[in-house]
Amino acid sequence: MTEPPIATRRTYLGLFAVTMATLMYEILLTRIFSVTMWYHFSFVAISVAMFGMTAGALAVYLAPRWFSTEHLHRRLTLTALLFSLTVVGSFALHLHLRPEYSMTLPAVASVALFYLVIAVPFFFGGICVCLALTRFTQQVGRLYAVDLIGAAVGCAGLVGVMAICDGPSAVLVAAALGAGGAACFAGSLQWRWPAWAIAACCALMVFAAVHNTQKAAVQDAPLALKWAKGQAETKWLYEKWNSFSRVTVSGDMKNARPPFGWGLSPLCPQDASVKFLWLTIDAGAGTVITKYDHKSEQLDHLKYDVVNLAHWMRPQSSVLVIGAGGGRDVLSALAFEQKHVTAVEINGTILHAVNDVYADWTGRLGQDKRITFVNDEARSFVARSGGSYDIIQISLIDTWAATAAGAFVLTENTLYTQEAWTTFLQRLTPRGVLTVSRWYWKDKPGEVYRIVSLAAESLRAIGVKDPARHIALARNMTPSGSDAQPDGVGTILVSPSPFNEQDIAALSAACGKMKFEIVLNPLAAAADPVLTDLAAGRDAAAISDRLGLNVAAPGDDCPFFFHQLRLRDIWGRSEAAAMGAERINIRAVSVLGTLLAAVIGLTLLCVIVPLLATMRRVPLVGSGSLLVFFACIGMGFMLVEISQMQRLIVFLGHPTYGLSVVLFALLLSAGAGSFLTRNCDAASGALRRLGVLLAVLVVFGLLTPAAVAWFRSSPTPLRIAVAVAILAPLGVFMGMAFPLGMKLASRARADLTAWLFGINGATSICASVVAMAVALAYGISASFWAGVVCYVVAFAAFALAARPAAKA
Repeated sequence: MTEPPIATRRTYLGLFAVTMATLMYEILLTRIFSVTMWYHFSFVAISVAMFGMTAGALAVYLAPRWFSTEHLHRRLTLTALLFSLTVVGSFALHLHLRPEYSMTLPAVASVALFYLVIAVPFFFGGICVCLALTRFTQQVGRLYAVDLIGAAVGCAGLVGVMAICDGPSAVLVAAALGAGGAACFAGSLQWRWPAWAIAACCALMVFAAVHNTQKAAVQDAPLALKWAKGQAETKWLYEKWNSFSRVTVSGDMKNARPPFGWGLSPLCPQDASVKFLWLTIDAGAGTVITKYDHKSEQLDHLKYDVVNLAHWMRPQSSVLVIGAGGGRDVLSALAFEQKHVTAVEINGTILHAVNDVYADWTGRLGQDKRITFVNDEARSFVARSGGSYDIIQISLIDTWAATAAGAFVLTENTLYTQEAWTTFLQRLTPRGVLTVSRWYWKDKPGEVYRIVSLAAESLRAIGVKDPARHIALARNMTPSGSDAQPDGVGTILVSPSPFNEQDIAALSAACGKMKFEIVLNPLAAAADPVLTDLAAGRDAAAISDRLGLNVAAPGDDCPFFFHQLRLRDIWGRSEAAAMGAERINIRAVSVLGTLLAAVIGLTLLCVIVPLLATMRRVPLVGSGSLLVFFACIGMGFMLVEISQMQRLIVFLGHPTYGLSVVLFALLLSAGAGSFLTRNCDAASGALRRLGVLLAVLVVFGLLTPAAVAWFRSSPTPLRIAVAVAILAPLGVFMGMAFPLGMKLASRARADLTAWLFGINGATSICASVVAMAVALAYGISASFWAGVVCYVVAFAAFALAARPAAKA
């Protein structure tokens, strides 16, 4: 019997570099897809990457002679190098493709071509990783540990890379890392010249990344985006990428234009003109940077916007602006001569643009003593702050862009949950006002219905028995003439204290002056009975059934404010017949449903095709339990990982922390767990470890919600430490499952290890979409417990597979 090959130090270094590059590129694609395509396509990048890696693993299984151990390091070198080169080639080709987003045959074909192109480098990366984990059977525990640790470092490293490079240049960095891995593998070959040649290729890619970054600053980079959201890229004045957004500034700095407003009154002077620039996030979400020379007339138009009604009711106030953006809401507070403004903005790049790059344009707002800018996630900042505010303003804050962890998100926004609004209400003065503005569709204002439901439930949470007395709602309707565009803007006003006659008189006077309409008056009956019922806190589920639209208040366990169609509400609805937000919802869910069907089909193909291709050569009798084990740990790991990322992003309060802490901690601890299996060869010892994993999962699921609630208001470093502390034990034992299974498989069915690796990858693809679907329908907790069930089934399958080995 031939002795299995032994991995050298260079093998470990090569695997580390390749897995680091693979995860870096994988997450980087979600960031770029959020710019080039609509937000709900961005999370597809993970599935595409996993598809490519699974196809690579199945190629190893279907062509065992070509991937034999005889020339193993040659194959590792070649596939790592091909991964590196195709990262550059496929991405360059992707930049020139323009997928169409419709259900026509040409459009479907264009999207299929697009994803096939993106999957190519992951195919070669999958071959490389599969060879490393299935051919060095005596060291699989250490190698899988290096695999996970490399992925963890790649995940965290991307945050640093994106602080320096633009998105396309970061792709070159990932490619250089892949070439570095190939050079390490080549170092184990008999001839050293390939290693030097590949190292030179790596250096060339690093130089190209530096050059591209420098050229990107003047919009002259060789590798640059050609399309954004289906439109040709336009010239911008400023561009900056970070780990969760791409910020651009564009516009005319010389000429004044009619003022921009979310819901400007028809009485706004027709001859008003303002200079402003467009600040755009991921080519989708936008705001304005207004020219301000500390002249009051430059701000007069802001008094005509429906989003600023609270300032008419509460003069001389302390104001908290959530989502400072380009500073428009900050200037609104100055226009009304409020006492002080605290402006919280999660995106430091936006603050840098407003207060540094365009400081002269904005009147150096960052140096104004009346204003305090804070770079933080608003919810965690408010929870930690000891102060109170007279006005808390949230004006049309959306998350249509994907975060760096956006592979695992659809439309969640943690500002629009009952727990968040409860926190905001508790930080108001007794007569304070929480004001939130959302789009208003006249026929079915789903977003407005939902914020009214949110207000009622949040007021109940702080002890208010009659929430209707504490809620007012006004709107400004400016019909767009298109079913896809809103008809206006609605602004809700919520106070811990009941609105009195003086409050309503002030609101009525402002609305009368501006020609706004009060649609929910706490002292009078509303024309819309749905608003009346929701404000009174009546059964939101029954109202949702009546509307065919989910208007119940979202919570932290299901923070999908913008997702208003329940699964049972979707059947029978067509996107063409829908209007407004319903159309967006149907499109997003259609993408998710189509992808879910595709990945289930892919998973089945990964099982069936290898069976049909090898049934004569490789007998499969007795391999069923191994198949179930690897399928279940692939499903279980992703379900648990994604659910905890969704949950802890809320807890940590920042997308970057959600990525760098959650994913890094989980992968790193899983790598440690894999390393701890290096001397565990007995089936009984493996079963004990898997049994402990089940116990840890149950304890984790029961205690984590309480730990999150307990430390929610703690300083950021402590919350990070708590997240790492609760994730580490989970990651350690989850990381043991794969190497323990691979050791058992290599003893019982060594000829199937590559196929089993592919099955593990295929079910991970499936789980990446299933986790999203389960969370949307039933909540994040349900997604986690589904993962626990997968591990229970995996434990039973391992016990069955280990019985023959134990008897032997």
